[in-house]
Amino acid sequence: MFGSTASPAALLDLLGDPVLTLRPDLTALRANPAARDWLGADAAEGWRLLRQAAGSRLDTWLRQAGHAIDTHRPPPPAPPLKLADGRRATLHLLRERPGWLLHARLSPAAETADAAGPDAPPLHEWLALSPLPALLADAADGTLLCRNAAFDALCAAPPRRLADLPERLQALLGWQQGAPLPALAAQQPQDAPLVTEAEFAGPQGRPRWLQARLRLWRQPGGTRLLAVLDDQTAPHERDLAHQQLDALMDTAAIGLATFQPEAGWQTAHRRGSPFKAGSRQPVGSLQGINRDIVEPASVPEFERLQRALKTGDAAEVRYAVRHPELGRRWLLTRVAPGVLAGGQRSTSVVTLDVTAQAQAENALQLRAESERTVLDSVLVGIVTVGPHGIEWMNRSARRMFGCELADVQGRPMGVLAPDDAGHPFHAAPGADVFECRLRGRDGREFWVIGNAVQTPREDGAGPASWQLTYALLDIDRRRQAEAQRRVAQASLARIIEAAPLAISLHDAATLNIERLNQAAVALAGRPEAALLGHGPAALFGDAQAERARADMREARESLAVVQREYHLGGADAGTRIWDARFLHLAGGGGTPEQVLVVASDVTEQRAAEEARLQAAIAQRELLVREVHHRIKNNLQGVAGLLQQIAARRPEVAPVLKDAVGQVQAIAQVYGLQVGAAGPLQLKRVFDAIVGAVQRTQGRVITTAAEGGALMDDWCLPEAEAIPIALSLNQLLGNALRHSNEAQVRCQLICDAAGVVVEIVNPGRLPDGFVLQSVKSGVSGLGLVRALLPRRSAILSLEQQGGDVVCRLELLPPSVVHNPPTKPSS
Repeated sequence: MFGSTASPAALLDLLGDPVLTLRPDLTALRANPAARDWLGADAAEGWRLLRQAAGSRLDTWLRQAGHAIDTHRPPPPAPPLKLADGRRATLHLLRERPGWLLHARLSPAAETADAAGPDAPPLHEWLALSPLPALLADAADGTLLCRNAAFDALCAAPPRRLADLPERLQALLGWQQGAPLPALAAQQPQDAPLVTEAEFAGPQGRPRWLQARLRLWRQPGGTRLLAVLDDQTAPHERDLAHQQLDALMDTAAIGLATFQPEAGWQTAHRRGSPFKAGSRQPVGSLQGINRDIVEPASVPEFERLQRALKTGDAAEVRYAVRHPELGRRWLLTRVAPGVLAGGQRSTSVVTLDVTAQAQAENALQLRAESERTVLDSVLVGIVTVGPHGIEWMNRSARRMFGCELADVQGRPMGVLAPDDAGHPFHAAPGADVFECRLRGRDGREFWVIGNAVQTPREDGAGPASWQLTYALLDIDRRRQAEAQRRVAQASLARIIEAAPLAISLHDAATLNIERLNQAAVALAGRPEAALLGHGPAALFGDAQAERARADMREARESLAVVQREYHLGGADAGTRIWDARFLHLAGGGGTPEQVLVVASDVTEQRAAEEARLQAAIAQRELLVREVHHRIKNNLQGVAGLLQQIAARRPEVAPVLKDAVGQVQAIAQVYGLQVGAAGPLQLKRVFDAIVGAVQRTQGRVITTAAEGGALMDDWCLPEAEAIPIALSLNQLLGNALRHSNEAQVRCQLICDAAGVVVEIVNPGRLPDGFVLQSVKSGVSGLGLVRALLPRRSAILSLEQQGGDVVCRLELLPPSVVHNPPTKPSS
């Protein structure tokens, strides 16, 4: 086993010789313990005094050795340094970008500098002390010159050559067919080490994920291969576990988020959630949800949720929001604090869209209230009895027994019956209809006919959650009740017949029409006699018959309202839109007996909605075009003012010239957006920016384009248009500024993978120029690096002969492939 926590600084601290890390200006940045023992506790000051005492010869050697190393030549030997205590110091300089490593070999006065071995760097000792597997090999024939014990633990037998190692380990060390890999052979001293990774199973058979850092060390006597291996098994497995966890959470139909108080929102998974989860929201702000869309009645609950998020307390809150597209939605958010494996506090937030559940609860409550309202209006006495006695009585029952619900609530039904052991209210109820004598709370006795139905309660399950519903009818008033029922049925029939909605009743088994009103006859366009006894095809037409049958069956099986829209065409009129709703009507025993169909003509309503939508879209597009046009004019006015100031103030003209170019680039983008819908065509942005730069700089840029029809397909998203336009403006301005009035060429290359903008100007890059070392800023290449997207834009600067070639590669999503739609013939 070997760890992965060792660092170069830790390795240097293990060396017995002094080692200094030098800055590019050769001042001391860091010293290992041996160097501090040699130069004093303040090693930087000790190194400065040593250079001062050694005179110009030490500084001259440092400069000459550094130049030789950078030009791939062997450095000259260091001048001998004799210390005050009689010892001699032999120095070796190594490149460690961006600075240097200085190794000092201290020897007694009796030893010479040559005995210290200037050509024998301390790599052997460094390898022996390293806890990581490491080796030094001859790059010519693969002979192992040195290896440490940690590397031997990876091999079944001590190897002598790289060819003796397993093929997987050879490939990891950059060795193939008796020679270094091409990428390793082409390595230069200023290049970063070559990093390779592979899975390897050692002698114990346990697979591990190894990472190798490889460097070629060229000396006058030959080329050496230095390799250091690191066990990345734990990070690799952790990354795989994170990927699997992210994939699992992304497939959940709920909103998930993880929050750490020190770092903000860490992960957000929003699959199935109607609200977007942004990244890095401030503490106490639920992702995608703000106070503005919370309905006023739910504000107290939402504030309680915010307090829980701030304090990290557990909470479960349900609240209503008004979504701009989805309308009123109910959300349930659970906040659960926890502790990560590293001891950090975290808060897991789960948000569920419980709109359907809330709507179902509201519908259930409304239905219960509606049912009780209806039951209150009937002349049959209804009494509901639960496990603890009487729970509810309708108005007829209260009038029948001469009492209020509070008088008998929670008491058994026996209090309403005479003292008779065989009375149905004293015995277990049966399923048959019974007749019995009852006694009201006012002492009046009367006969009723009724039955009892045992049903499950809506607030629970199990034997204790059943309830009995008694339906009692005063026999003395039976005739009057029957007469009133007939009147009510006749009134309902008249209402159905006169209703402007198309209403029909269908047999639940065959779906044939049993009854329909005149509006339904008008919908079918056929006489009523030709419709009765026929299937849905007679009402909806042959083209919609199968669909109507499926909707009726769905309503029959689901026992819920099914709503559909049908487009029906008549012989003497155009297509009409009918909103149809299907509802099952249950018969005895809960078996559906009929299907009720209620349909209404919503053609004019849908046409009005479509007209309002199109008008709103047209108004918005007009407003956007006007805003973009005004922004362009304002920006061009600002650019004109800056140009006037530059003409009056020559001392600030260069700075204002750059600002004018940037403002003109932004104005060009807004000018292209006038009259455009969606992403901007990249070719148009390219041409506009090149033209603006030419006008601003007073220079001509040679342009070319490759890609054929693909040039019209690649577009810039609205969010990326201005940053990329500013970057292109800055790169063209830099090329003109550094070309010494020579011709600048700019080429746009489009292919199926992305877009490349190549800018070529005569000139030379500074020695040792590294683009990655340029920090983000507000001007020059720093501005370009700050504006370009990190993952989908690649910027490079290369010296090709006497030209500097700048390549800007744009990949999705910085650019989108949006081929123009062809007009329909």
